[in-house]
Amino acid sequence: MAVFGGVPLFYMELALGQFHRMGAIPIWKHICPIFKGIGFAICIIGLYVSFYYNTIIAWALYYFYSSFSGTLPWASCDNPWNTPNCTNYFGKNNVTWTNFSRSPAEEFYTRKVLELQKSGGLYNVGGIRWQLLLCLFLIFTIVYFSLWKGVKTSGKVVWVTATLPYLVLLILLLRGATLPGAWRGVLFYLRPDWGKLLSTA
Repeated sequence: MAVFGGVPLFYMELALGQFHRMGAIPIWKHICPIFKGIGFAICIIGLYVSFYYNTIIAWALYYFYSSFSGTLPWASCDNPWNTPNCTNYFGKNNVTWTNFSRSPAEEFYTRKVLELQKSGGLYNVGGIRWQLLLCLFLIFTIVYFSLWKGVKTSGKVVWVTATLPYLVLLILLLRGATLPGAWRGVLFYLRPDWGKLLSTA
C-alpha cells in the first residue's frame, strides 16, 4: 500500500511544492481552492505522526541517559524491577529458557521504562512517568528549535550530523585494529569455511 499509494503521493506533493514554491497548505489552495482541506489534513497527519515518533525518540533518550551508569541496567537480573523469571544467558554455557523466561533487557523496558506491572490492563494505563515526560518535553523542544528558523539553520546542522557517524566509525575502526588479535579476526572474516557453507546441516 505504501509503495503504490503513499510514496507516489509523497513525491507528487514534493514536486508540486517545489514547482510552485509553496508549502503543504497553500499549494492545494493554489491548485484548486476546493482542495485546500487536503493541505490541512496533511499537516494534521504530520502532527499525529510526530506524537508517536517523538515518543520512540524519548524512549531512546531515556535509554541513553540510563546507559551512563557503571553497569548497564538492562544487562543483568540483579535490579529491583527484575522478577524471578528474569534469565540472563550472557557468559553462561547452559541456560534453560522456558516460556516464562524474560531477558533483562525486556524486563528493563516493560518494568522499569514503561512500568507495565503498575497498569491494571488496557483501560487502566497507569500514571505518568515523569522521566519519560521530561524526555518527551526535551525532544519536542529540540524539534521546535529545529523548525523555528526554518530549513536554513537545519542545513548547517546536517554538516555535523552527516559527518559525525563517519568520524565515529573511523575511531571504532582504529580502536578495533589496534586490539590484540585483530588481524586474526580479519583473516577469519575474509577466509570462509567452504565445507560448512556447502553442507546442509
